[in-house]
Amino acid sequence: MLCLLSPSKTQTTDVAVQGSYTTPLFATQAGQLVRQLSKFSEPELCELMKMSHRLAVSTSQRLRNFSLPHTPGNSSQALFMFQGDQFKPLDVYHYSQKQRDHAQSHLVILSGLYGIIRPLDLMQPYRLEMATKLAVEENKNLYEFWGERVTERVNSQLDNDPYPLLVNLASAEYFKVIRKKMLKAPVLTLSFKQNKGGQLKTFAVYAKRARGAMLNFIISNKITDPAELRNFTADGYSFAQDLSRDNEWVFVCTLT
Repeated sequence: MLCLLSPSKTQTTDVAVQGSYTTPLFATQAGQLVRQLSKFSEPELCELMKMSHRLAVSTSQRLRNFSLPHTPGNSSQALFMFQGDQFKPLDVYHYSQKQRDHAQSHLVILSGLYGIIRPLDLMQPYRLEMATKLAVEENKNLYEFWGERVTERVNSQLDNDPYPLLVNLASAEYFKVIRKKMLKAPVLTLSFKQNKGGQLKTFAVYAKRARGAMLNFIISNKITDPAELRNFTADGYSFAQDLSRDNEWVFVCTLT
């Protein structure tokens, strides 16, 4: 069982390397993208990434500061750097080494810059969404640039898994990079809905937090059997059999 998660724009640099670490699988390609983006002026970054001038300035600074190889002196592990809503429920500083190893084996974070990042991979702060319309070589966008590489890596990681299943906890924007026809394993999407006033809706901020809570449940309990995911009850969620299908399991909570 392998989980897919989206990255977050919110990242911290104020964290030291914690224990063992690994190197990003596609560091060379990340460096290639940084070199290309470094040629953009701040106004051009504003246009490309649809961002404010203030963000373009900080993005440009990050591009200038980016360096390879990544080392404990210039980088931090992804598990500790990402700070967005889907990462806040992760109890990262209290995971045992076995739990961190479980995360490393059963989670990949999709990334516009790195393609995929494993939890213990060293990374540097960046801002590059997968949907950015950046032409790279003969590829018209990042989906084309990363699609085959990322999907092949996912297949490779699932090859020897006793439960070869891709658990989708990523947003639609990021999951689109996966080339479904190339996949050698089925996909199970986990959806989180909120009951408010008797109506079922999906509120983005709650859904992001729920994905993180589910991932924390998986890591903390070192889950490998997908059937155990139905036991998830954090934040008042419960498995909704009547709303679920074979390829999509729905969890519902009630908002007060």
